[in-house]
Amino acid sequence: MLKRKNRISPQFSMSSMTDIIFLLLVFFMITSTLVSPNAIKVLLPQSSQQTSAKPLARVIIDRDLNWYAAYGKDVEMPIMEEDLTQFLLEYQNQEPEMYVALYADESVPYSEIVKVLNIANENSFKVVLATRKPDR
Repeated sequence: MLKRKNRISPQFSMSSMTDIIFLLLVFFMITSTLVSPNAIKVLLPQSSQQTSAKPLARVIIDRDLNWYAAYGKDVEMPIMEEDLTQFLLEYQNQEPEMYVALYADESVPYSEIVKVLNIANENSFKVVLATRKPDR
């Protein structure tokens, strides 16, 4: 009768599995911080009123009077004030009754908000002013 020299051990080592788990954990921790690194900070004015309109385009004016625009789920891109009309007109063909959400920091002068409202009025866009819920 022949005997095997190498015996198979019935024990299972978890050390390689834990290494993989830790590597995945580190990977997900690092990538989760990259989800929205360029989020634009805007302190919206408070309002208790809410709208059911679903705006497709977004115009953002931060406290430093930098303008940003985006359509749908796109990332907000810096835009010049004079280019905003052309940007919105590009998407008007896709959605004739397009709502534009205006996110303006509460410290933005009213004259900047009126500029966006004038552009919307001249091109028959509907504007929704974004606000935050009141603090309680």
